[in-house]
Order: sequence, then structure tokens, then C-alpha cells
Amino acid sequence: MSDSNDRKVLLRVENVTKKFGSVVALENVTFDMVENEIVGLVGDNGAGKSTLVKIISGNFPPDAGNLYFDGHKVNFKSPSDARKLGIETVYQDLAICDNLDAVSNLFIGREVYRNMLGFKVLNKRLMASTSASVFDRIGINMPAAREKVEHFSGGQRQAVALGRFVAWGKRLALLDEPTAAIGIRETSKILNLIKTSKENNVGVIIISHNLQQVFEIVDRIIVLRHGKVVGIREKKNTNPDEIVSLITGAIFVQNPTY
Repeated sequence: MSDSNDRKVLLRVENVTKKFGSVVALENVTFDMVENEIVGLVGDNGAGKSTLVKIISGNFPPDAGNLYFDGHKVNFKSPSDARKLGIETVYQDLAICDNLDAVSNLFIGREVYRNMLGFKVLNKRLMASTSASVFDRIGINMPAAREKVEHFSGGQRQAVALGRFVAWGKRLALLDEPTAAIGIRETSKILNLIKTSKENNVGVIIISHNLQQVFEIVDRIIVLRHGKVVGIREKKNTNPDEIVSLITGAIFVQNPTY
């Protein structure tokens, strides 16, 4: 699969629908994203953004529709299935374990072991040094490596979650409000990391209510309203006023894509 510019389609979402009881969270959502692309996913609260991300990341199965990744139809049974293909997710609720330290949270499900007298033991030194390098790239000072996350500030907790994107995002990163709990300096660092993901052949879908940040880093913007795609815009062909109008329903278009 390739787009008109011969860039390979990384992810295709095709007629995806998701219901929770009588509530239709997503209805016939369809879009493509190509390799190395940064896509902003925007919409009001309840528009279906987080539900869509959770379907792409393997947390929810769609009730209808299909997902294609790297040209192949995929049917994720769990987030681990998505991670095996290089899809890493940073959730709005962070999904970190308060009773573990930063290193353990970063490596959860990816622990590194070494052989000692025929037994597998955690390679704590390697995990700690790798974690220090990751958090240094993010640019947020962390407490002692073995201090439990429950004692961290909001920004430090956010850094732990973002560390997974930096360390493990190989093909596609799904970021749900990644700068919500951090300051201006740290936000600038994170936005730069997202922008440079192109150099590492990593595509990004970012959910954000901050349109200034969205316009700073994305290539295209997908607008959801009441679970439907109401607009897909190249950043160069739109402006914040139009995006706000699509979010609020102030303008209606029968063909949402250009």
C-alpha cells in the first residue's frame, strides 16, 4: 500500500465502529497514515479520540471495520500484540504502577536478564543505565532510580510514561495528551522528540487539546466529532480557526478530506 506520493501506508483504519451499550463511540472511522508521518487527532471531549487510540493499541477490539499495519490486516487480541509490531502507547491516565520504581515501570514486560551460575537474574545495572539515558533525553529530572513512582510529581510521572515512547516506539507511537502534566521547558523537549521521530522512521498519532502544539509538530490533522471523522486536513492547507469550527460543528462538510 502506498499513497499518491509513493510513501508507504503505515496504518490504515477502515470503517471502524465501536459501541459501548447504546453509546456509539466511533462510527465508520476511516483514514490512512504513511510512514514517518505525524498526525494530530483532535476533537471535543467524548469525540472518540481515546477510544480510537485504544483500538489501534489493542486494548479494545472494534465492533466493525478493519485495521491494516505495514500492509497487513491485523487483529490485535491485546496491547502486547500491538507492541510486538512496534506500536507503543502513552495513555492519558499514564498506565503506570505506583508501587514500582521508574526503572521497573519503563521495563515492565520487557525486563532484561543475565545468567548467573545457571540462573536468570534481572540485569538491574543495564536497566538502570538505559533508563537514565532515556530520561535524560526527555529532559526531566527524576528522583532516585529505586524510589516508588507514587512519590513522584505529575511531571515526573509523565516522564516515566513518555519514556516508553522514547525507548520502545519502533514503528508507531500513540500519544494521548503527552504534555498535559509537564512544564513549558519539558513540553518543548517533548515536542522536539516527537518532531525528530521522523528521523527514526517512527510515525506518531498525537491527541491534544492544545492546537498551538498540534500545528507546531504535525503533518496532518484528523478531526473527530461525535465518533465520526468530520475533517482530514493537511496542516499547510488549514488554520486553527477552521479546525475549531470542525470540532464544534460550526462548519459541515460532506467530503471531510482534502
